[in-house]
Amino acid sequence: MMATIHQSSTKQDILQYLHKHIQATALELATALEISPQAIRRHLKDLEAEQLIVYSSVQVGMGRPQHVYKLSSKGSDRLRGEYADSYGEFAVSLLDALAETVGHDQVSTILKKQWQRKAQEYRERLGNGSLSDRVATLVELRKAEGYMAECHPTDTSNSRDRFIITEHNCAISNVAESFPSVCVHELEMFAAVLPDCTVERTHWIINGEHRCGYLVQARKNRLNE
Repeated sequence: MMATIHQSSTKQDILQYLHKHIQATALELATALEISPQAIRRHLKDLEAEQLIVYSSVQVGMGRPQHVYKLSSKGSDRLRGEYADSYGEFAVSLLDALAETVGHDQVSTILKKQWQRKAQEYRERLGNGSLSDRVATLVELRKAEGYMAECHPTDTSNSRDRFIITEHNCAISNVAESFPSVCVHELEMFAAVLPDCTVERTHWIINGEHRCGYLVQARKNRLNE
């Protein structure tokens, strides 16, 4: 039983890595996940049989061609969750009905109110600790909600006061595609959750990028305290 659980976890790690990095060789996966190339190849073979990944052969130098693996559309759907699309379609349908009934401006107001509630919930969970602790807690909350979030300090002398939050999956992508204003309110939500910081969008899935990114930086007056 424990072997089955470990195998399932490793396969999930492979899918998540390919989602974040777009593509990878077996050796790159083995190195990143710290398991043997032989074990990686067994998992890749299983995932290929399940049609969750695909590969192409790429010639590198004078050696043998290497297999480069990517997620298939089925793999992407599996990673998002079997029911995510259905819930998203229901949410979009509901918002469309509201827009027809009360107008798009009112729908935008409703979405903004929802993000304000979310900001209040996050702030209560984050507490009043250091910026690094609050950002770490926020990332864990987002991760639990399906955003595949992670955070890294920036490469500066004040890295403890500057962070990049990256979200490799959008849990509300269906809604965001039909109602882009939800992303504006989401950015406002992050700023409300971290009122002593500026929050800027650096990447945006809706613009065709593979992730959403936010630069979180402590305000100058706080840095000088």
